[in-house]
This record gives sequence, C-alpha cells and structure tokens, in this order.
Amino acid sequence: MAKQVSILFVCGAGLGSSFAAQMAAEDVLNAHNVTAKLDHVDISTAASVQPDIIITAQNFESQFSNFSIDEEKTTIVYLRNIVSKIEIEEKLLPVLESKGAL
Repeated sequence: MAKQVSILFVCGAGLGSSFAAQMAAEDVLNAHNVTAKLDHVDISTAASVQPDIIITAQNFESQFSNFSIDEEKTTIVYLRNIVSKIEIEEKLLPVLESKGAL
C-alpha cells in the first residue's frame, strides 16, 4: 500500500494561483490513485510547515532559497505553468515515486 503524502501548494498570497494549482494536481493524483493531504498557503507560511512536497511557481524559486527548508524531508517542485496537468504530472510523479506514494 502506498503511503499518503502531504502536498502544500504555495503562492504569494496563498489564495488564487496556489488553489488553481491544487485543483489541477488533484486531477493528476486521482488519475494515478495517489492519496495525499493537500493544502494551499502563502509563501511565508510555507517556510514553517514541513510537508512532503511543496508545489509552487518557478518565479518563487529565489524566495524559497532564503528559507531554511529541509530538502531531505521536503521536495520543492517548481512549475512554469502552475495549472498545466502535463507539467504537474511530469514533475510530480517521479517525486511521488521517490516518497513511496506511487
């Protein structure tokens, strides 16, 4: 049985784009029968939470480099297009596999 992972979707305000990304990712997760605990937050909250995976837009990469996120526990996935199911699938599936969720 695959383990459940926690995935955090992050954007500047924790509202619009992170929620849109979460909805797109839900379709990908459902298609692959992955059980995950999903949440969306703003970027400053993300630094204090320790999910298995953080999914965010590529333009936040420089901001994340200022946070001390334990990258052995939390994998950060950067997306060029946060609502692209193809990109989400391509970048998220290998991470899910490495975390035992697939």
